This record gives sequence, C-alpha cells and structure tokens, in this order.
Amino acid sequence: MKRFAGFVIKEFHHIFRDVKTMLILFGLPIAQILIFGFVVTNDLKDIRVAVVDLSKDEASARLIQKVFSSGYFLPDEIYNAPVDVEAIFREGNVKQVIVIEQGLASSLGRGENAKIQLLADASDANTANLVVNYTRGIIQDFSQEMLLKAPVALDIQESRMIFNPEMRGVFMFVPGTIALILMLVSAMMTSISIVREKELGTMETLLVSPLRPLQIILGKVTPYVAISFINTISILLLSYFVFGMPVKGSLGLLLAECLLFTILALSLGILISTLSNSQQVAMFISMFALMLPTLLLSGFIFPIENMPRVLQWLTMVMPPRYFITVIKAIMLKGAGMEFIWKESLIMAGMTLFFILLSLKNFKIRLA
Repeated sequence: MKRFAGFVIKEFHHIFRDVKTMLILFGLPIAQILIFGFVVTNDLKDIRVAVVDLSKDEASARLIQKVFSSGYFLPDEIYNAPVDVEAIFREGNVKQVIVIEQGLASSLGRGENAKIQLLADASDANTANLVVNYTRGIIQDFSQEMLLKAPVALDIQESRMIFNPEMRGVFMFVPGTIALILMLVSAMMTSISIVREKELGTMETLLVSPLRPLQIILGKVTPYVAISFINTISILLLSYFVFGMPVKGSLGLLLAECLLFTILALSLGILISTLSNSQQVAMFISMFALMLPTLLLSGFIFPIENMPRVLQWLTMVMPPRYFITVIKAIMLKGAGMEFIWKESLIMAGMTLFFILLSLKNFKIRLA
C-alpha cells in the first residue's frame, strides 16, 4: 500500500511540475466558465440606435428620453429630417433606426393613434429581432403612461428588417462559418504541419538544404492558401445557390478580403508553430486561442455589444471580428471599400505584425 501511495504522490508531483498540464486541468475550465457565463446571454446592452424625429415636439422628446433611459440603448444620432437609413446601417455602428412621424403631440392631444416606425439591421437576425422586441416593449410602456392622461395609443407600424427582410438565420451563420473554416484550416493545420517537421527531426534537414528559411515556410503554407481559398469559394457557391444568400457588393472585393484573412490566419499558424514544440501543444493553443474566440468573441453568434466591457476590449484583438464585419457588409449591405477600409487596414496590420514576430521567433529557435 505504501508503494502504491508513493507512486500516486509521484504522479501528483509530475502533474504539478508541468505548467502546461496545470493550465489544461485548471486554467481551461475556469476560462471556459467565465467566457460562457458572460458571453452566452440574450440580454441587450449598449445597442446603438439612431432616431429620425420628424415630430420635434415635447411628446417625441419624452419618447426619445424613455428609449435611451431604459439602459438597453445608446444614442448614436438624432435626425430632424428624412435620411438614407441603409447608408446609416452600412457604416456598421447603428443596429436600429426609430422613425417618429410628424405631429406626435398633436395626434396624442386629439386622441388619435400616433405612428412610429422601427427599422433594424437584420444582417444579424437574432440581434435585430431582440432590439425590435425590446423597443416595442418600451414604446408600449410609454403608451400606457400616456393613457393615464388621455385615451390615446402609439401605432407601431410594421417593422422593417433591412438587408434580411425574411430574417433568415443562414445570413448570419454563413459569414461566421467562412471565418471559422479559414481559421481552422489555415492556422491550425499550418501550425501542426510545421511542428510535425520539428518532431520528426526533418526540419533540420530542410534547414541545411539550399532553401532559405523563408522559402521553407512559404512552401509549407502555400498549399493551405490554395485549400482555404477553394473552401471559401465552395461555401460562397453553396450559400448563393442553395440558401439564396446574396452577394450585393463587389465579388472581387469579397474574394480579396477572404484572401487577406487567409494570409492573416496563416501568419497566426506560423506564429503558433514557433511557440510550440509538439503537435499536441500546437493543437491546444489553436483550439483555445483561435477556435473558441472565433465562436464566442467575434460577433459570430453573440453580439459584442452585449458583452462586458472587458470582453469587448478583448474582441478588438480578435481577427475574426473584423473579417465577419467586412464579409457581412459586402455580401448583405453591398458596401464598398469606403465602408470597410478601417477593418481591412487592421487585418493587414495584424498580418504584418504576426509575420514579423514569427520570423523573429524562428530566428531565435534556429540560434
């Protein structure tokens, strides 16, 4: 029994001595429960809303105050004249536009129904549905308050879902699926492929060949560029012909952005390979640092606006966040480079940073 107890104690020492094992056993469950606990929620928070106030009277001012004092919405802009709603949505900041028709106060004073229109950006169908339902509830509360003074009601006209009038969920999942596939195929498989050469001892053989280190890396990742690009085209064709998802913007710009994100994912895979000594470590880093953030912290499934402020800051360093924004803007909103140049520049900057950091780490490993 003493031998068995000694053997068990020895195994505990081995586990506690291995930092990577400790991270997997204790760090991963804690991180997952915190992330899922904060991210997986249907509550709205800090959703940016614009208002077109054509009434411009005391009643409309009180209604606007009621909407923004609810704690769910943030004011983006209040317009006093008709505007191009689609242009506002293409900028990507506003999720809903509330249009208050003329004569709100006078209609309420005469006991007539006052008309209000709710327009939502349905490129993210789940968020749009929640935003409209929350707004309806706030307006109904306001109407109940007004009923205490006079028998009036607010007539919410048929809400319009811009860019996705049928509220089809596939319009939300296709962009995220493209990001997830490109990240997994490009980053994960590239990192594992290069680390495999280290484990088998063939990397040293390659390094003493006439090929330069940069040529070796390019040779390893080029097939994954081609495979990822073929996967992207396949997904786009399926989404268009099978699910009826439109490509309202430039197809050339869409493919160029997909290629940029592919190269970005490849640079991440190369960086992971320089930090890993085994395929298991590379797989763990790829799954934890790439797959979970792509699913949870990119806006793919859960709106970024609903997350705590700390997680919103964390999403700013997640490449899929910018790619999903870009691909939705091109495919669903028909946006051009003038609307997505900022996200494209961020992805290009990340690509350059990861490549330079990878080359630096690769040279250190060679030394």
